[in-house]
Amino acid sequence: MNLRAVVLAGSRPEARDPVAETEGVAHKVLAEVAGQTLLERVMRALRDAGIEEIAVSANHPAVEAEARRLGATLLPTARGPSESVGLAFERFGAPLLVTTGDHPLLEGGWVKAFVAAATGEADVAVMLAERDRVQATAPDTRRTWLSFADGQWSGCNLFLLASPAASRAIAAWKQVEADRKRPWRIARRLGLGTLWSYWRGKLTLAEAVARLGRALEVNAMLVPATDGRAAIDVDKPEDLALVRQLAAQAR
Repeated sequence: MNLRAVVLAGSRPEARDPVAETEGVAHKVLAEVAGQTLLERVMRALRDAGIEEIAVSANHPAVEAEARRLGATLLPTARGPSESVGLAFERFGAPLLVTTGDHPLLEGGWVKAFVAAATGEADVAVMLAERDRVQATAPDTRRTWLSFADGQWSGCNLFLLASPAASRAIAAWKQVEADRKRPWRIARRLGLGTLWSYWRGKLTLAEAVARLGRALEVNAMLVPATDGRAAIDVDKPEDLALVRQLAAQAR
């Protein structure tokens, strides 16, 4: 499989970046863990997984300079993450792995296992981690949890656009971003049956992902994370402190 990867490392110019402010760097992906920038650690994990062609979607000169130093292809950002991924998909096509530059605990083994689980079955795959696994690794971490019949889950910033049909999922993602202040439109796309199952507490996450895929006319697949650290990214200074602690323990 000729797998390529894109790392999202853009930012909204008007948005405050508390990690960058605390660390005294231009962008949070330039903060360091164990002597390497967050972006460097992500790219190292992707290369450990055997991915040679890596693009970085960035709009800050300092991040672009770091991406060039690390040997990445530079891609422009767009108005939001979905459009940035769309630009990468237009350039590279499928299969395309998508992750973020603030995911410094990412490991090549996780990426390999994720791709292997999804290859041949899915048009689109997403990795999520169950709450017990995350809290076994980091009991005090604060994350956004999605509640389903089979527990609570958190995203791992790892997606596989495995076939050309994944373009339909990107288009739907763009529409969700456009409708984020009009949640009834998002709910309408899921269908009354899916919403009713969710409200009754009968819908598992895997079923929800599969139903959403059918609504988009793609084969969508959930790949559960086997390591709770996969759900830990860096949005706040306390996240960075936790990552440094976990990285030190791993060493």
